[in-house]
Amino acid sequence: MTKHKELPPNVKNYLSKRASTNLELEINITSPLHLIIVVPAISEYENLFTLINSLLMNQSNFLSHTAVIFVINNLLSSNEEIKSNNKQSIKLLRALIQKKNDYHPLIKKTCKSNMTFGLIDASSKGKELPDKEGGVGLARKIGMDSALKIFSYNSSAKNILVCLDADCTVQENYIEEIYDQYNKRNLSAAVINFEHPLYVANGNAAAIICYEIFLRYYVLGLRFANSKYAHHSIGSTITCDHLSYIKAGGMNKRKAAEDFYFLEKLSKFCEIKRITSTKVYPSSRSSWRVPFGTGQRVERFLTKIKEEYLLYNPESFVVLKKWLNVFNNNNCVMPSDYLRAAKQIHPQLEEFLFAQKFDESWSRIVKNSKTQAQIQKQKHLWFDGFRTLKLIHYLRDKAYPLVNMFDAIDDLFEKIDLNSPIKREKNTIPSLKEQRMYLNVLRKLDNDEFNM
Repeated sequence: MTKHKELPPNVKNYLSKRASTNLELEINITSPLHLIIVVPAISEYENLFTLINSLLMNQSNFLSHTAVIFVINNLLSSNEEIKSNNKQSIKLLRALIQKKNDYHPLIKKTCKSNMTFGLIDASSKGKELPDKEGGVGLARKIGMDSALKIFSYNSSAKNILVCLDADCTVQENYIEEIYDQYNKRNLSAAVINFEHPLYVANGNAAAIICYEIFLRYYVLGLRFANSKYAHHSIGSTITCDHLSYIKAGGMNKRKAAEDFYFLEKLSKFCEIKRITSTKVYPSSRSSWRVPFGTGQRVERFLTKIKEEYLLYNPESFVVLKKWLNVFNNNNCVMPSDYLRAAKQIHPQLEEFLFAQKFDESWSRIVKNSKTQAQIQKQKHLWFDGFRTLKLIHYLRDKAYPLVNMFDAIDDLFEKIDLNSPIKREKNTIPSLKEQRMYLNVLRKLDNDEFNM
């Protein structure tokens, strides 16, 4: 790894206490770096070409200050097919870093671009990730921790960490917009707009439309409820500056849902903003790589394990909206008053708060807070994105069972004063073309600023 000047004290302190591993970062740095993209990859050799070509389509004047760190990883117990594929990826990336075999079209393109490429080998014998905690969370953490060592800290420009996945592609303005948005809007953390490719083979189109509707419907419901946590939790869309990363204690090591929990940690220290001026295109494939997320949901849809055309009842978001209106106002009242108000909103809301030991938590918050501003902050920290999801699940199980996907969307559209794009009979599943129309409306709403 190229040697660098002395790191800032906060970076050194973080790395000394929280750095994940001592795996080497192989990289050759020729210019100051202010944007580093971290890509965990397991058995993704073919996809590396597609991703790298996609990144190289971005404007060249931004590429010279950008690095892409690939964390090629597998477990000690991974099969030989995975390890063999990873060996190919490592060989390719070393050639890119060392600019060897420049007759290769991809290497020629990378040489001309001035983009920096880095490799962390967490795959070869003796370097594998441990079976117990190895996975996408640890791989992301290894890459993001290593990125802190190579940022240029000698200017006022933001140093930005970007999460991406090996099976994604991005828009041609991706790097430029992230860089500009962070520096012009002084962002600390943000999620990037995304769209799954819909025109795919093997029946995946229906599966991915169904899954993306589920994702966007939930966030729309949270926006309707005026939740602070109305953002998507998709690993390949997460970004933050290095200061927020350090304050949040870095990426977690979870094998799945690492994205959700990392955003939860970030939201305790800064507001999660949205970058809607560019897009990430996550893969629409089914996948074995993680037990949650897109690949798993597509696989579940295709195998018809359960009914997929179901969503949370919109009335759950009405309950959430009423509760947040009571809880997040500037009043500071006794726990019994909040619980009484909760019971008036819905008896199951009161039950949920009892189960969450709200009375004890609220008494502790008031006791430990010296100002009204501190109390308001603690309110948001206590009723966070995870507790929000737990409430929606509690209401699903106790009061409002899942309902027909498109009935739910029509109902939520009505609640935000939007006409449904489709005229259909209740409790029916529309055609794939009409499902795509629903998704397009949800995509537009996701990118629009509007009041509810």
